Amino acid sequence: MKDRDYLWCLVNQLLDDEEELERMCPACRERAGEDRCPVCGAPAGQGAVNTSFDLEHFLALKEGRTT
Repeated sequence: MKDRDYLWCLVNQLLDDEEELERMCPACRERAGEDRCPVCGAPAGQGAVNTSFDLEHFLALKEGRTT
């Protein structure tokens, strides 16, 4: 694909999303704009935390160690 093809796809996706929002009532439109957890759909909020993240394992991998 060429750059213009990617641009065409992006513009058309944005237009499709806008049309979908226009078909919704104001309450649903507002809810669709909220940040939500991609897994459970709960409001993400500003302090969303990944509970399955293992900091110790991450630091070990960052230093080149295996656990």
